[in-house]
Amino acid sequence: MIKFIALLFLLNFQWVAAQAPKSTKAKEAPLKNKSYTNGEELHYACTFGVFPVGKAITRIDNRIFYVGGRKCYKIDCFGETSPWISIVSKIKDQWGAFIDSATVVTHVAYRKLREGNYRKDEWVTFNHKTDSAYVKVIDYEKGKYGPAQRYKTCSNVRDLVAGFMYLRAVNFDLIKKGDTLAIDGFFEDTTYKLRILFEGVEVIKCKLGKVPCYKLVPVMPANKLFDGENSISCWISADANQIPVKIYAKMFVGGTGVELVKYKGLRNPVMTN
Repeated sequence: MIKFIALLFLLNFQWVAAQAPKSTKAKEAPLKNKSYTNGEELHYACTFGVFPVGKAITRIDNRIFYVGGRKCYKIDCFGETSPWISIVSKIKDQWGAFIDSATVVTHVAYRKLREGNYRKDEWVTFNHKTDSAYVKVIDYEKGKYGPAQRYKTCSNVRDLVAGFMYLRAVNFDLIKKGDTLAIDGFFEDTTYKLRILFEGVEVIKCKLGKVPCYKLVPVMPANKLFDGENSISCWISADANQIPVKIYAKMFVGGTGVELVKYKGLRNPVMTN
């Protein structure tokens, strides 16, 4: 639970994806992919109720990388618990990916997890020609990665990081309120299909001012963690940057959220009121 609260920005779609139905009438959204560039950095505060429980940072490397001849962004997401939470359970995680600059699919994804006494280092290579993912994990006793395990994936598969970047690249001018978008993803050893409902534009108030945003709601089944079918909402700025501004989840034990508090290196001017 502490892990989920502190790293909601990084992990809430992971949990939803694991619960999502495999079949859907949702559609692949049209992309414009002009919302981000090298050197961008976004800072988020994580809260449970009114209490700060952690922080998260997303960073796009200044360099351009090539994977299999494809031009890629290297994107890293860092999350850690606040000092008072760390007394109980310290979390310091890194999620990263090499993401195709044109199609926003994942070519390589990696995770470095440090959560209390638990640790995991994972490296995943995607082959989009054979729709396969090759997953290898470090064997700490041997001090090196173990053999890669192959898993079948769907076409245009994305990891968690690419899933967020994909939403930033969607051309919402071509999406109608009430439409359901689909993201085909892969996590650990499982392929999933996440459905997301587009609920139009709202102006939300945050630390950066009043920001017009696209509201997105992951479609979820009934569960024991979140309060209601549409219990998670994500607001992405309705400007050229399409930055995730706020995420909020209604839980049976209260509300938890993530909010943008600082940014730099944006590709386009910010629209606030």
